Amino acid sequence: MRRLHSGGVPPSGVSSPGTAWTGPTSYVRSAAWGPSVAEATEILVRYFASAAEAAGREEELLPAVATVGQLRAVLVAQYGDAMARVLASGSFLVDGVVSRDDLRAVGARVDVLPPFAGG
Repeated sequence: MRRLHSGGVPPSGVSSPGTAWTGPTSYVRSAAWGPSVAEATEILVRYFASAAEAAGREEELLPAVATVGQLRAVLVAQYGDAMARVLASGSFLVDGVVSRDDLRAVGARVDVLPPFAGG
């Protein structure tokens, strides 16, 4: 009876001298990969126009959050009614896409955009 490969050691003929068997489900992380959202501990938040006025700054690092809605809550808690008014009709720029969707995942950088005339 032939025994099936268990995955713990390389099957014969798979590895050659100078190479290592990493197993059937092992993946080596390339240095070219950036940090994942799960690994991020801070996000860069940039403010524009009335959003910058409400925050009293043009950018800052904040503890990482998962969604636009969570970021909105943090900003309103931190900056109060002035920021709440901006965010009521403003939007966020996440990965180059303008969004008002509170469920949208955020990345390492989010821009807070004020309401624009005609939009």
